[in-house]
Amino acid sequence: PLCILVLEVTHTFNSRESDWGFTSFMPLIDLYDPSKGYIVNDQCIIEAEVAVRKIVDYWNYDSKKETGYVGLKNQGATCYMNSLLQTLYHIPYFRKAVYHMPTVDTPSGSIPLALQSLFYRLQHGDNSISTKELTKSFGWDSYESFMQHDVQELNRVLCEKLEDKMKGTIVEGTIQKLFEGHHMNYIECIGVDYKSTRKESFYDLALDVKGCSDVYASFDKYVAVEMLDGDNKYQSEKYGLQDAKKGMLFIDFPPVLQLQLKRFEYDHARDIMVKINDRYEFPLQLDLDRDDGKYLSPEADRSVRNLYTLHSVLVHSGGVSGGHYYAFIRPTLSNQWYKFDDERVTKEDLKRALEEQYGGEEELPHTNPGLNMNPLKFTKYSNAYMLVYIRESDKEKIVCDLEETDINEDLKTRLRKEDEDKENKKKEKAEAHMFTTFKVARDHDLAAQIGRDLFFDLVDYEKIHPIRVLKDMPFNQVKEEFSKEFGIPVHSQRFWWWSKRQNNTYRPTRPLTQQEESYTVGQLKDAAIRMNSSELRLYLEVVQENHLTLASRTKDDILLFFKLYDPEKEELRYVGNLLLKASSKPSDIVPKLNEIAGFQHDEDIELYEEIKFEPNIMCEPVDCDVSFSLNQIADGDILCYQKRCSLDQHRHPNVSSFFEYVHNRQVVHFRLLEKPKQDDFSLELSKRSTYDDVVEKVAQHLGMDDPSKLRLTQHIPHLQQPKHQYIKYRSIDHLSDMLLLRNPNQMSDILYYEILDIPLPELQGLITLRVAFHQATPNEVLFHIIRLPKGSTYSDLIDDLKSKVQLSRSDAELRLFQ
Repeated sequence: PLCILVLEVTHTFNSRESDWGFTSFMPLIDLYDPSKGYIVNDQCIIEAEVAVRKIVDYWNYDSKKETGYVGLKNQGATCYMNSLLQTLYHIPYFRKAVYHMPTVDTPSGSIPLALQSLFYRLQHGDNSISTKELTKSFGWDSYESFMQHDVQELNRVLCEKLEDKMKGTIVEGTIQKLFEGHHMNYIECIGVDYKSTRKESFYDLALDVKGCSDVYASFDKYVAVEMLDGDNKYQSEKYGLQDAKKGMLFIDFPPVLQLQLKRFEYDHARDIMVKINDRYEFPLQLDLDRDDGKYLSPEADRSVRNLYTLHSVLVHSGGVSGGHYYAFIRPTLSNQWYKFDDERVTKEDLKRALEEQYGGEEELPHTNPGLNMNPLKFTKYSNAYMLVYIRESDKEKIVCDLEETDINEDLKTRLRKEDEDKENKKKEKAEAHMFTTFKVARDHDLAAQIGRDLFFDLVDYEKIHPIRVLKDMPFNQVKEEFSKEFGIPVHSQRFWWWSKRQNNTYRPTRPLTQQEESYTVGQLKDAAIRMNSSELRLYLEVVQENHLTLASRTKDDILLFFKLYDPEKEELRYVGNLLLKASSKPSDIVPKLNEIAGFQHDEDIELYEEIKFEPNIMCEPVDCDVSFSLNQIADGDILCYQKRCSLDQHRHPNVSSFFEYVHNRQVVHFRLLEKPKQDDFSLELSKRSTYDDVVEKVAQHLGMDDPSKLRLTQHIPHLQQPKHQYIKYRSIDHLSDMLLLRNPNQMSDILYYEILDIPLPELQGLITLRVAFHQATPNEVLFHIIRLPKGSTYSDLIDDLKSKVQLSRSDAELRLFQ
């Protein structure tokens, strides 16, 4: 017998993919098996059916050129949103209203401004447009943009946001005028004269697909009368249980009718969501006045002709677990349809937009008609899920012309600036290989930061604006530019390398040599990288007239930086640098330091060397009667000085204690445990504070006499809630430990508190408790019978228990467990 093996697949070949086939067709042993009959008279016939079609080369396809329209980029799973946005955009009346929304004072992350920008770019752009600005205005992060959201919900939320923003403007009420309709729900008693009605508005209608052959069948089902009888009688207000009929009729339809087709439903038998792929037809012309207006309520205005023409068909291709969305739209309601599939826009015919989106099954032609085989059918998983109709009588008003004057000049100016910025960034990126950046700190920067943003070291380079220059620019030319910019003569500029010391501080280390200043900026940056610096960082010293010139600088010269501390005001500020001899003594410069500070010439001052601050503060007094070199003070070191004062005169009497305070200060936000989402108050504390110190400060703030009534709980930042277990008394040494998270490099600044002075359960007469007290000795357990009067508090119980076991709160923590 003749055997036939058929494997079917559809594949489109092109110049980039000319080689394709089955990886496994049939076992070779079956082919050679005589009993199989594949080989007859040493011949095996292999047939392949190939159809040659003209297809669009999407690699080089230009949507704007071919159709006049551009698409929207897909962020990962935003095709559902793209199809909806294209539909709304191609309702010109809606687009005009969006353009007329005032957004002059609107923040950049607002939905109206983002939608205006998107529509403008769709209208004037030549390539596909990004929707990231819009999704960002929704408050979505990159993860949420990869999640498919419900289209109907997105449509309603978007319209509600715009409706709210249009209030009080010239376009107020536009959303309602376009999309809002009304229907009347009614219950009418059969045996008595009683009828209950309720008017409701809608922006879209959800129509059943299951069990309905077309849109009209869905509307018939929508207004179908339900009988309330038997066990399901209606409970009327005046007449009690009555037989009644329940239903819904339309008072009016909107100019733009949005129909959501219920393609997805829950299957109770299988306990899963399923997609309804049944055939469901929808007409090009939809007459909702048919059959003498059977869909209309008695109060409907019959003079309005509810004849609609199809504007958009939104399609879902795939199953319940995922798929793809695109839209067929007639922007001007002409005979020409367009398919908007993310970035690609193509011209389509009527059959493709309508009949092929009905769903149902499709029958394939037989490859060998001579054989008596059953019809080959397959389910069409691409079908319409949303339809947009426009009323014929409102067509000219809704599909209106848009003029350039409809787009406000502020929007045009803003978008032009955005485009210019993008072009500049694009140009910078293209030329990036030619340029490099470096940072130069001056005394101006040190004075601006020290005592405000910075207390330790000299400057935070993250706050220094980078300078962008050509890589091959000689550094000597940079000095010329600095001379023009800041008025500093070239011979007065001395640049220093800035680097990290072994104790993790950052200081100027040495001046650039004459040879280094002849290098290009790119060469200097390479040298900085070789010195383990991520970028080229320099300090500019301005050489004063009475200072030595760069050429005559000797090894005995050192550059020192000075900070002045005021213990009365608890202020620290930068007062400049001095080029000194290492062989000289600190006492030699006391008169100069007093002059800089504005002190009396003979003021008695104290000098401290700021050495390091991590992991602990190291700020040591300087011996003024020995040389700087013997004090081991060298280039880039920092000396802090102040008026001499007694230790009990101020809260932080010297530089060391002030640094200690700054290093350990911590603002903690306290929240009541019962209200974990809102800050109650904040306190500035020290990270070295003990548990007792913290609860004492909190008690003082709350006006409580007894800090032992307080209990603290740590914060979980990623959950934004308190831990389940409170902090045990003295189980943690310091505040820093209370705020420390699992990641040792992260700290929280939130603690929760609760007041334990709460009534015990109210019982008649005395409260009798049997308390087992576990002493420090593991096996020693003492039992006490405690009787307290009604209304006693937790604190009363603790006090009574402490008195019985002779313990104070400072000796041990007492906690009760049921």
